[in-house]
Order: sequence, then C-alpha cells, then structure tokens
Amino acid sequence: MEPFRIKAVEPIPFPGPVQRQAALDAAGYNLFRVPSRLITVDLLTDSGTSAMSAAQWSALMSADESYAGARSFERFEAVVRELTGFDEVIPVHQGRAAERILLGAVLQPGEVSISNTHFDTTRAAVEAARAVAVDLPAAAPVSAPVPFGGDIDLDALRRALTGDGGSDVRCVVLTVTNNAGGGQPVSLGNIAAVRQLCRDHGVQLLLDASRFAENAYLITERDLEHAGQHPREVAKAMFALADGCWASLKKDGIGNIGGLIALRNGELARRCREHLIAVEGFPTYGGLAGRDLEALAQGLTEVTDPDYLRYRADAARWFGQRLMEAGLPVLQPTGCHAVYVDAAQLLPHIPPHELPATALANELYLAGAVRTSWLGTLVFGRPNPEGGPDIPAPQELVRFALPRRVYTQTHLQYVAEAAAEVVAKADSVRGYRIVEQAAALRHFTAALQPLNATAPSLPRPRQRTAVKHRQ
Repeated sequence: MEPFRIKAVEPIPFPGPVQRQAALDAAGYNLFRVPSRLITVDLLTDSGTSAMSAAQWSALMSADESYAGARSFERFEAVVRELTGFDEVIPVHQGRAAERILLGAVLQPGEVSISNTHFDTTRAAVEAARAVAVDLPAAAPVSAPVPFGGDIDLDALRRALTGDGGSDVRCVVLTVTNNAGGGQPVSLGNIAAVRQLCRDHGVQLLLDASRFAENAYLITERDLEHAGQHPREVAKAMFALADGCWASLKKDGIGNIGGLIALRNGELARRCREHLIAVEGFPTYGGLAGRDLEALAQGLTEVTDPDYLRYRADAARWFGQRLMEAGLPVLQPTGCHAVYVDAAQLLPHIPPHELPATALANELYLAGAVRTSWLGTLVFGRPNPEGGPDIPAPQELVRFALPRRVYTQTHLQYVAEAAAEVVAKADSVRGYRIVEQAAALRHFTAALQPLNATAPSLPRPRQRTAVKHRQ
C-alpha cells in the first residue's frame, strides 16, 4: 500500500463523451492543448504534478525571500552538496533552463553531445547551441526485456570517441532513468565504464539526474551487488562518477517547480552563473522563490526513502499488469515513473508518419478523459527536408506517467478499463496528419487532423517553417 495517508483532496472532472470529442476537436487533436478541467485522470507527465508532503508545506512557511544570499538557498545548497558531492550548486526555475544554460556553456557550434538518449528538450538545447545530438542506446525499449535497458552502448561510444569525429565530442550525457527509452535505469557499471572512456578522451560526463532516486532504487532491485543498499548511497555513487549534472526537480525533487545545475568545475560554473543572471535571476535564487527552495530541499531529503521508492516501483508494476490484461503491449520490465506501451504493435495498420502513438493517446482520452503522452514520431521524428513523409522516430511509445503521491489504485484501474475499450476497437483507429507545427519541440503546440479510415492519406501540408535535419 502507499506509505502515506491523504491529508487534502481536490475534486476531479468527469466530462462526457460529447464534451471529450469537442475538447479534442478544439485542441487540434493535441492533448497538450486540452484544458485540465476536461481531464479525469492526468498521466501526461510526472513533471511538476506531484503532491507535496506535510513537511514540504511546512517548510514553505519558514522560507527566506531575500533576493540575494537567502538562508533558504543555503539550506538547498547544503542538501544538494551532501547528496551529489558537487560544490558548485546553481538553482534554476526548471530542467530545460538548466539544460540550455549548461549545454550552452559546454558546446560550441559543430561539436557533439552523445547520450543514451537525449530527451526532447535536451536535444533542443544541444541544437540551440548549433551542436549535434547523437543517441547511442544499448537496447531499443521494445526489444527483449533487460534489467538495465537505459544503458548507453559502450562499443558504439568507444567507436565514436576514437573515430574520425571523436575530437568533436565534448560531452556524454546519461539520462537516468532513460525517459525516452521506456523509463529504464542505467546501471552503475555502465556509468563507471562511461566515466573511464570519458576520462581517457578528455570528455565531460554529465548526468540528466531528474529521476536519480528512481534510478538508484532500481539498481538496488536489479543488481545483486547493490541489493539491500540504501538508495541514497547508490545515488551518491552515481554522482561520484560524473563531472556534473542537471536536474528538473519537478520529478525527484517532488516539487511543482524548480531545477538545478551542480558541477565540480568552478570555471564552468562561473560561465553558467553569468548566463543565469541574464535569463533566470541572481545565482542564489535562479528564478525561484525562497519557499520553492525550501520545498525542494525537503523533497530531495524525502525522495530516497526506500519505502517510498518501493511503492513507486510496485505501483508501476501493478499498473503495467492491469494494462497488459486490458490488451496493451506494455514494455517490460516497468520502471518507476511511468508505464510505456508500444503503439506500433497495437496499431500496425498506422504507419509512423501517421502518428500511431498520438492516435492511441487520443483514443484513450476519448474513451475516458485519460491524458497520456506520446513519445513517437510527433516528438522524436523529423520533417522530411525533401517534403515526403516524416523521418520516423525509433519507436512509437505512449507513456502513462505516474505523478508522485497523487493517484490511487482505483484511479489506475479506471485507466485500465478505458484502455480495454480502446483495445476492443484498435483495428478501426485512424492515424493523423500534421496541419500546423513549430520549428522546434513541435509536439507541444502542433495542430493535427484525423485521417479518414477508408480514404487514402491526404498529401502532407507545406511546413510553415523550414526545419533542418541532422543525421
């Protein structure tokens, strides 16, 4: 059972079928554009959607809102230093600000960032620096289950570092857990091997540590060498292997806003702070209120509790089993922050450029006002520079993200029942075409149009903004 009891509640809406169809029409068939007042169970993301603890709410009242040098920053800094071992601690308002600032300071135009998988905003930050993002996952998430499916491919990394373009590689980014790779953890052995390769070639190793605690807990579950170890000690071992990290603290900080950059290199930290002052705020608040820093410091203390993390992993396993019983092809093993479903397997009649992951997510909304997110071609594909169908993403996944301490087993059972309705009519689900999109991070704002199930696909509309594609 959940290792907590509920102290405050908020009502949730139950829009009917007509309202749901109208909402999806008005949103251009993009679930990001559907208002939350028309969502019954919201599994779009675990970012900033968690419930804070009584201790976190209490911490808000003791906050120091001084512009510079607030004691709330001092508490936040002390907690981050104890956890990560990094002396240079820089708060920011959320993870994508941290990515943009840090990667902008590390990368020059034409240089390369290699990752187990860059998530969408990470890739955007690399490309904003006019650098190149290269993904080298060890295994596709839809392949046979492995305990550490988030690992980077060490042989491919070695070839990249020693090959003709090896001198252009400036950093290796390990996303822990690998969000785009099915929420799978990265092993300590993999991190250590990457550390050695980076040291040998003079390349920085950075962690996207947004879900560091869940990665650490899954290591204790899946690696016998670390069985029984406290997750916080495993997390410290992860950080000890890196040169620095960033994190969205809207995930394992259990906060509604906030992020951080933490580094060993004082000169790199100085450059980051100079940029931070221009775009976020003074370096001791970084775009956050003192009460945010207090809540995050408390959240970073609570998040490594073994009972809490065991509940997260058990809830994901239970939910994944319910979705499999409903007929969805669930990626195994499940992680902690989300359950992933292979939309391409469920909807083989929808080709990637007709967005099967998006189609499945939209059907789940129509069935029960359940909002999920698609990690398929709309997110990780690219418009074809020659005007043909989109260059597809490696997978067509739908992510059922689990906000921390928000939904009960009954809520998730309701989602599974809505999923069973969709599975029953899977053969009739239609694909989509894009009618409007931005040049970057298009999935947040794109407008779509469903394709007629019996008519041939409509010709692709002309792009509003030319988008360059890098291999």
